Amino acid sequence: MEAIVDGRESAVGAVPSFLSTVNGPEALSTLPAERLPELAEEIRRFLVDRVQATGGHLGPNLGVVELTLALHRVFHSPRDALVFDVGHQTYVHKLLTGRQERFPTLRQAGGLSGYPSRAESVHDLVENSHASTALSYADGLAKARQLSGEQERAVVAVIGDGALTGGMAWEALNNLGAAQERPVIVVVNDNGRSYAPTAGAFAEHLSVLKSGGGAGACRNLFTDLGFTYFGPVDGHDTVAIEAGLQRARALHRPVVVHVTTVKGKGYGPAEADKADCLHAVGARFPAAGNGQTGAKAPSWTTVFGRELLQLANAREDVVAVTASMLRPTGLHLMAQAFPDRVFDVGIAEQHAVTSAAGLAMGGYHPVVAIYATFLNRAIDQVLMDVALHRLPVTFVLDRAGITGPDGSSHHGMWDLALLTAVPGLRIAAPRDTPRLRELLGEATGIADGPSMLRIPKGTATPPIPAVARMGGIDILHRSPHRPLDVLLVPVGPLAQAVLDAAGLLEEHGVGATVADSRWIHPVHEALPGLAARHRLAVSVEDGIRTGGIGSALAQKLRDSGVSTPVTVLGLPPAFLPHGPRAGLLARAGLDAEGIARTTLDAHIAVSSARTTLDPAMSRRPR
Repeated sequence: MEAIVDGRESAVGAVPSFLSTVNGPEALSTLPAERLPELAEEIRRFLVDRVQATGGHLGPNLGVVELTLALHRVFHSPRDALVFDVGHQTYVHKLLTGRQERFPTLRQAGGLSGYPSRAESVHDLVENSHASTALSYADGLAKARQLSGEQERAVVAVIGDGALTGGMAWEALNNLGAAQERPVIVVVNDNGRSYAPTAGAFAEHLSVLKSGGGAGACRNLFTDLGFTYFGPVDGHDTVAIEAGLQRARALHRPVVVHVTTVKGKGYGPAEADKADCLHAVGARFPAAGNGQTGAKAPSWTTVFGRELLQLANAREDVVAVTASMLRPTGLHLMAQAFPDRVFDVGIAEQHAVTSAAGLAMGGYHPVVAIYATFLNRAIDQVLMDVALHRLPVTFVLDRAGITGPDGSSHHGMWDLALLTAVPGLRIAAPRDTPRLRELLGEATGIADGPSMLRIPKGTATPPIPAVARMGGIDILHRSPHRPLDVLLVPVGPLAQAVLDAAGLLEEHGVGATVADSRWIHPVHEALPGLAARHRLAVSVEDGIRTGGIGSALAQKLRDSGVSTPVTVLGLPPAFLPHGPRAGLLARAGLDAEGIARTTLDAHIAVSSARTTLDPAMSRRPR
C-alpha cells in the first residue's frame, strides 16, 4: 500500500468505486462475505490517502476496518446502539454511515469532526472523546432499554485495551457483570496499545488470554465478573468476528468479545510505528505554494521535555507521572534517561494525581504531565488528595486553551475556572520559552504546596523581553509620553497578541501598560497598586472568562479597595467547535484586533462615565 501514498495525486484522487456504493450500513447486509476483504482494502486505501491529506488519527482506524464492518453487518444502527470509547477510531464508522464525501473536510473548520458527532449523524450516539466512558454509557442505555421493554435492541460498547486501564471502565464492568438480565455486549479491541503500549497487570492478563491461557469457556477475569467470554477472535477476519458477535447477541446476557487487532493494519509504516508517530498525523500534502522550508521551531511540549530532563539531571528527587501520554506530553526524554523515575499509570488521571501525592509524601517532587482537558477528570484528587495535604506536586497542563482540530472535548479551556478554586494552588503561565524554563524551575522549588504550569499546543513563542520588572511582575510595554489609560494583563502566550493590541490602541490615542505577572494565581499582590494608576484594567486569558483569572483580578481589586474597573476577555462558557487555534481565538476576540477593539470600547465607556460624573473633566487637559 505504500505506493498508493507516495505521490500527491493519490491524496486527492476519486473515491474508490466499490466503497462509493456503500451509502449506509444497510448496504453491507447484502454484500457477500467473500467481497469483504476487497472492501476492507479499499477502505484502507481511502483512509491512508484522505487522513494524510487532512491530518487525523490514522493508526487506530486502520486497525478497526474489519471490526467495524462486522459490527455494522451484525447490528442495525441506530436501532441497535453502537458506543465507541474515545471515538478517534470511528473514521470507518463514518465512511459506512454515509459521510464519505465529507472526508476532504475532516478536522477542518466547519467540516467533519475527528470524533463522533451527534450533529453529524444519528449513528453517532456519544461524542465525548475522553477515554473509559463507553461502558458506563452502555450500562445506562441497557437500563433504559430494560425499563422501556425494548431489550431486543442491542447495546454494544467498543473499548480498547488501553481505555480499560481507566478506573471508570472497571466501575462500569462491576455493574454490567452483575446485571445478568441486561444484555450488553462489550467488544474489547485489543491491539496492545493506546498512545503507547498498554500499561499494568491487566495488559498482562490480556496477553495470557491471547496466548490461549483463557480461551473459550475457561475462567478468566471477565468470567469472574459475570460475563460470558468469547475469544480471542482475529480482528482482521470479518467472518470470524461476525460469528462471535452473532453468538454474543443470541445469549441475551452480558458478554465480552475479545478481538485482537494490529494498530495501523495494512500500511507498513503504521504497523511498524512503535513510537506511535502515526497514531495521529498532520497533513502530509500542503497546498501548492505553502510548503515550509528551514528549521522548525520547537513546540511548547518539546521545550518542556528538554527542560524537565535538565532538572532531573540536577535533582534526584524530581520524578514524573503521566496517564498514558508519555510522548505527547514530552516525558519520553526523561523516561529514556531515567526509566525508574517516570511512571505511566495508563489512562487513569485520578490515580495519577493521587499516586503523585503518595510520591510527594515519600519525599519526592512529582511532575504530573497531563493534557489540560484530561485533568478535568481528576479535580477532586487535586483538591482533596494533593492541595488539602499541602503536598509539593507540580502539574504541567499541556494543550491548555484552544487546541484546534480535535474540537470541543479537547480544548483545554476549563482548567483556570476549575482550579482557581483550589486553596494553596499556585498557577503559572509562561509567555515564551525562557519563562517556561524559569517557571518550571520555580515551581519544582516550591515545597509547601502544589503548583501548576499551563502550556498551549503548538510552536513555542520566541523570547518576549520585559522592559522592567516590578515586584515580580514583568512590564512588557509602557506607552511613551501618554497617560496611563489602560492596564493590559495577559495570561501566558497571549502576551504577544496583547502587545500588538497595545500598539493599535496607541494609534487611537490610548496609552497602555502591558504587565505579565508570570504567576497568574493567586493574583499578584502588586497588581492592585498598578491597576490603581490606570483608568481601566483588561485581563486576557484563553480559558472561559467566567470564574477565571479575570474574575479573580476583579475580586482582588475590590478587596484591595481599588475602584479601577476590570474588563475580562476570555473564551465564552460554551463548547467550541474544531478549527485552527488562531481562527478560534480570533472568533472569541482574543487576537490583537479583537483585544484592541473591545478595550477601546471599554475605555470610551469608562471615560464617558467619568465625564458624566464630573463635567469639568471634559475641559481638563490630558
